[in-house]
Amino acid sequence: MTTTATRPAAPSTRRHQAVGLASAFGIGMLVAIQSRLNGELGGILGDGIPAALISFGSGLLILLVATAVVPRVRRALANVWRTIRRPMRGYGGLRWWQCLGGVAGAFLVATQSITVSVIGVAVFLVAGVAGQALSSLVVDRLGFGPAGPQPLNAVRVVGALVALVAVGLAVSEQLSHPDGLLLAILPALAGVGTAVQQAINGRVARTASPDAYGAVAAGVVNFLVGTLALALVFVVDLALRGAPRQLPSEPWLYLGGACGVIFISAAAAVVRVVGVFVLGLGTIAGQLIASLFIDVFVPVADKPVTAPVVIGTFLALVAVVVAAVPNLRRS
Repeated sequence: MTTTATRPAAPSTRRHQAVGLASAFGIGMLVAIQSRLNGELGGILGDGIPAALISFGSGLLILLVATAVVPRVRRALANVWRTIRRPMRGYGGLRWWQCLGGVAGAFLVATQSITVSVIGVAVFLVAGVAGQALSSLVVDRLGFGPAGPQPLNAVRVVGALVALVAVGLAVSEQLSHPDGLLLAILPALAGVGTAVQQAINGRVARTASPDAYGAVAAGVVNFLVGTLALALVFVVDLALRGAPRQLPSEPWLYLGGACGVIFISAAAAVVRVVGVFVLGLGTIAGQLIASLFIDVFVPVADKPVTAPVVIGTFLALVAVVVAAVPNLRRS
């Protein structure tokens, strides 16, 4: 007799999960691009805090314009506000602290701006992935995300370990320089915060609206909270360090906020389909693939593509498949 636990997933469910996983790859690519943009902006300004504020503030401006012109986004935000004011008991409610995912996002962007110009994208990536891959297991197990508690089984643990090995191998030739490695603690903490951010933003999106407008509303909340947090830090930074250097004239350096708008809103929608863990692995693979493409087509600092990078990228894809196949089979 066929039971619910063994019944294959419906075709529509499998399609949704496949689309969600593909979106996770794209999110990872945008994260890698944003890291490069914000890192270079922070290096030019000589201060990562104003660079992070520029990135988050420009993203907030984009979302506020979208909110002004799209009534359904405003209705979705109103749903979030009503739920916070009158929270329901049990799993279906939303507490005020579950709208603070933007603090973790602000910390990630600030970390990009502060550390990438010193330790490089490779070390930033391996430290951030280590924090995200491991913490996403805990976040899913505790049920912080909109899908509720997820089981901690051998397949998910193996997927996390393979992902860590993949990233470590991909950047192994760039980890021989000890300068600035202590700064890797910051992206590791940012990786932990990213898993929590994805989970609670998914909850906000589900509360706001079951469609794409809920994800946009979650992005508005995320960027509003993050911009306010960075503004407070910037006031302190301004008092201690003074004004940053002159703003660069290259317009592409200011696109980090637009990248953030896309991947934060997309992650809030995708996490409801694939869960925090698989979303995290998908973004890991996306970051590796983006880095590989950059090195092939837009080489930076004469860094050629080596065998460890290619093998590490392949292993990251294997890790995603290992973690995602049980989800695709689940009813």
